[in-house]
Amino acid sequence: MGGPVMQRDWDSFLMPYEQAVGELKIKFRGMRKQFQQANEHTPIEFVTGRVKPVSSIIEKQSRRFISDELLEQDMQDIAGLRIMCQFVEDIYQVVDLLRQRTDMKIVEERDYVTNVKPSGYRSYHVVIEYPVQLIHGEKKILAEVQIRTMSMNFWATIEHSLNYKYNGEFPDTLKARLKRAAEASFMLDKEMSDIREEIQEAQHLFVYGKGQQPYSDTTDDSKPDDKKDE
Repeated sequence: MGGPVMQRDWDSFLMPYEQAVGELKIKFRGMRKQFQQANEHTPIEFVTGRVKPVSSIIEKQSRRFISDELLEQDMQDIAGLRIMCQFVEDIYQVVDLLRQRTDMKIVEERDYVTNVKPSGYRSYHVVIEYPVQLIHGEKKILAEVQIRTMSMNFWATIEHSLNYKYNGEFPDTLKARLKRAAEASFMLDKEMSDIREEIQEAQHLFVYGKGQQPYSDTTDDSKPDDKKDE
């Protein structure tokens, strides 16, 4: 039967997770800085991270009947990070960047942006296997990275606080209102993406000109000034 069956030294157990969160925050923020230094749009707006509190680990372990032996394997979000983006398309760019990295391995992806949850929740979840270097050798741990827009994060934060208040038992009217709010939030994300695209197109036309042809040295204007009046 699953469930916690023994006492743990939680400080020692969580130390690799704390190290992983610290290192990953530095790496993800470093990615953002590289885009900024290259004067390119950065898909990463900001990064946060945390290690799940012991009380939350024990509660989830009991609720999901996870044995102590399988805790590290079955609870994938003990180390958790969030990458916030400005635009929906930034989410998928960040996912592609993570796929290309050689210092971590993606073991699972869950696209709740396209496959929205019934509640209205949207986010892209990536579970990575990350090697932590300890004094007695390397330890590979799992960490969950949630990638979402700022409006998705705002909705999820409010929904989470209400879920805690109602102990997961939302009145039907509140469920419906939350779902409508989630749809409105996503429509805002799409509208901002459309506006961004139109601005980029306008900037491109301003810089390069609409239908402007490259300067040709075969036109009459290419003749030297002293030949034009002949």
